[in-house]
Amino acid sequence: MQTLVEDFLQYLRHERGQAEHTQRTYAALLGKFVAWAGEQGLTDWKSVELRHLMQFLEHERKRALANQPKESTRRLSSESVYLEIAALRALFRFAEAEKLLPADVAEHLSLPRRWKRLPKALTNVEIEMLLAPETPETPHNLCDQAVLELAYASGLRLAELRGARLEHLHLDAGFINVIGKGNKERVVPLGRKAVEALRRYLDIARPKLVRPRSTASIFLTKRGTPFAPVTLWLRLKQRARRTGIARNVTPHMLRHSFATHLLEHGADLRVIQELLGHASIATTEVYTHVTGTRLREVHRKYHPRP
Repeated sequence: MQTLVEDFLQYLRHERGQAEHTQRTYAALLGKFVAWAGEQGLTDWKSVELRHLMQFLEHERKRALANQPKESTRRLSSESVYLEIAALRALFRFAEAEKLLPADVAEHLSLPRRWKRLPKALTNVEIEMLLAPETPETPHNLCDQAVLELAYASGLRLAELRGARLEHLHLDAGFINVIGKGNKERVVPLGRKAVEALRRYLDIARPKLVRPRSTASIFLTKRGTPFAPVTLWLRLKQRARRTGIARNVTPHMLRHSFATHLLEHGADLRVIQELLGHASIATTEVYTHVTGTRLREVHRKYHPRP
């Protein structure tokens, strides 16, 4: 059964151009089903029926979570179940299209309703705190400064920040070419502050980080290697703690802040969609709810008859 999973992952990697994170997620989710199927005596995907998929999902909903106390009543979230169903449906859809299975038995699996989570954005004061340069200057904090300025100026995803290369930067013209999800390319303008921070990092800090085997990635660790996702994540969280921001700051919050602040200052939703690299305007529309909340707060605070 693992062979079909590997074929599917190769398809995601080479034909769909899915991000490494997506591939790892699908591999883990489908690995759970393969392990469960083995316990049930299922050794071939052709033997899997809809009832088996339903039994697996019921098992997943009821099982105790790993790394939790025995008395814990916590169970798998609807979001996690949604992802498991999506992975199974994608695998069977691929297998049927490639004539590897006679039928798509997962097509009638219904996806649970996903609650829309409003994105969390930093306030203007928090942004100013986070982007205040650290002293004394070191290659470490100049790199952090460039990452933060670029993230807030352009709304890049964490993977896009990690994957940004020197040839993508056009500082004289004030923009960056971004390779996003599905290997789709977009052009994102950079603000003056971001350009200044990047120039300073590239002129002063990056030459000290480069090693003989370093790649053309813009941002490098002290070993001269590109950042791993968790390393870059932790660097930004540590910077936020040092600035005194009480909230749990994540890299994606900078992306949300970029979009929310643009919308609050009158930017067109279609332009924000293009800048963020969203395939659908429906994904971008979540920011209208955030702005609506902000507008109500401003109205209540400043209108003479709130």
